[in-house]
Amino acid sequence: MGVTPGAERTEPARRRRLPPDSPDYPAALRRGFPGGRPVPVTAWGSLDALGGRLLGFFCLLRGSARVVLCPARGLGVMRLSPSRKAALADGRLLILSFFDDALRRPTAAVAAERNARVAALADRLLVAHAEPGGKTERLCRDALARGQRVFTLDSPDNAHLAALGAEPVSAQDPRPLLANGTGSSA
Repeated sequence: MGVTPGAERTEPARRRRLPPDSPDYPAALRRGFPGGRPVPVTAWGSLDALGGRLLGFFCLLRGSARVVLCPARGLGVMRLSPSRKAALADGRLLILSFFDDALRRPTAAVAAERNARVAALADRLLVAHAEPGGKTERLCRDALARGQRVFTLDSPDNAHLAALGAEPVSAQDPRPLLANGTGSSA
């Protein structure tokens, strides 16, 4: 196969190691790096993704919160960190797999199956973003059809999810996520 005359050939994204003194080193990492000293980073893809506002989601096993962890593989050879072992012993952690122990490397199909089962287990879902027409949007449609509450971050990029029935929630006021099933925050 040849390249159509006039068409540009794009190179696949490559991995790059960026030392802190590189002009491409992310400015955000220079500002607030833990320990005060930036370390080299490896980037795979466009650094443009770091432009604009970013939101980080974290889930910690601290305190008394209960957590259900659902890996997209079997549990046969799963190793647990000390914090997960402690949470498991305290009864705060449930590790739930829908797959045989022989499954060690998940595929996209396995991950999609896991996601559908996790969504079916949940009382409500928070979807940070779903590509229009993509698998996560389909997951939202299915959950909404089952009568589940689906929340999404209040952003123009998620207008298609809101049009389906997902409830926009502000990162500054997440109270609707914590509210009872009637939608009130009391």
